[in-house]
Amino acid sequence: MKDALKIAIIGGGSTYTPEIIEGFLNRLDQLPIKELWLVDCEAGWEKAQVVADLARRMIRRAGDPFSLTLALDRAAALRGADYVCTQFRVGLIPARINDERTALKYDMIGQETNGVGGFAKAQRTIPVILDICRQMEALCPEAWLINFTNPSGMVTEAVLKHSNIKVVGLCNVPVLTEKGVEQMLQVAPGQCQIQVAGLNHFIYIRHAWLNGQDKLPELLARVAEDPDALRPKNIPPFKWDPDQLKNLGVIPCCYHRYYYLPDEIMQHELEHEKREGTRGEVVARLEEQLLARYRDPKLDIKPPELAQRGGAYYSDAACELISAIHNDKRTIMHVNVRNNGAIKELPADCAVEVSCVITGNGPVPLNVEPFANPAIVGLLRLMKAFEELTVAAAVTGDYGTALQALTLNPMVRKGPVTRQVLDDLLASNAAYLPQYAHLRR
Repeated sequence: MKDALKIAIIGGGSTYTPEIIEGFLNRLDQLPIKELWLVDCEAGWEKAQVVADLARRMIRRAGDPFSLTLALDRAAALRGADYVCTQFRVGLIPARINDERTALKYDMIGQETNGVGGFAKAQRTIPVILDICRQMEALCPEAWLINFTNPSGMVTEAVLKHSNIKVVGLCNVPVLTEKGVEQMLQVAPGQCQIQVAGLNHFIYIRHAWLNGQDKLPELLARVAEDPDALRPKNIPPFKWDPDQLKNLGVIPCCYHRYYYLPDEIMQHELEHEKREGTRGEVVARLEEQLLARYRDPKLDIKPPELAQRGGAYYSDAACELISAIHNDKRTIMHVNVRNNGAIKELPADCAVEVSCVITGNGPVPLNVEPFANPAIVGLLRLMKAFEELTVAAAVTGDYGTALQALTLNPMVRKGPVTRQVLDDLLASNAAYLPQYAHLRR
């Protein structure tokens, strides 16, 4: 076990970074960090400096246990790194807003990780993550890549299929789900053990064990009445159809609402857009408010306002995952890994989001019993096919593959409009899509 760790954070100027700093500072007895590098791009440099200044004050408050370097030079940050965390956003917030507005323009739901938005973000992000992996293969080939850049499942799958880097994908939805279950059962953290299985932003709670008993039937009944405890702050209240939920026999995560309640979600988005703009525009305002707080020279802790940003627990989960690997903790976390038969209904080589034992050799996925309900299996396989095609399109720049991917997604309208929205996305994102350059000649 190394006694001096170097950790690089790609997208270090993210407003989430104070949470990851706090997470590392809370684990000084577990993680012998010597160097922490924050890497960002020129377009986000001003924001990165504000975030880095707050991070330095937080580290100073803790007695300067490790150094912090803010850099544009990604190679310098990666050289000799033990862990690399990725939390970058290609095109920054304006690209997200464009995705959402493009979807709404064609009467489709605008969301950054699902449907049109998830597809577009994957096309921008996957070429960059694979470029990072190529650098890692040269500069830190034994490092672990901890990815929480969205869409996390598809980004993780791209790394699994197109690089030799050890990778784990993270999402805060399983963490929020676990905390929600603990709240519903009124138990302390860690007292209840849940098992989840599915895809990123498409998981199901399979079990919830408490004192040797599976509380899933009780939770199903309660979630049918009120799913609010399992809902992140950035998702508005909604209700499942109780008969449909009972038929599923498992608890879907909050993101399934896009597939079971699309008309309701679309109406809400249209009303929200008229009142406050798209979610991306709301996030842009939240970020400005956070950065104003971060600029306060007296602030040297993670501000509570960060919880309103929508990604609570992302960064702390990353810190815990690094600690679990470094210390061979063998704790259970819910992460994105290679399937390898854990979910029998899906390909062995694809990325899935499942409960895993985290060891010094990385995550070991827990095998789950087959999904008995065809309603689950059919939708799960459809969404995985969409993800596989989306990754393939992002790697090859093949227009037909991209069109096929969008056509499969339940949130995308079918027919000539599918080609129209694809053409619009490719044109408006041209600066970030080198793989499609051959189409523009």
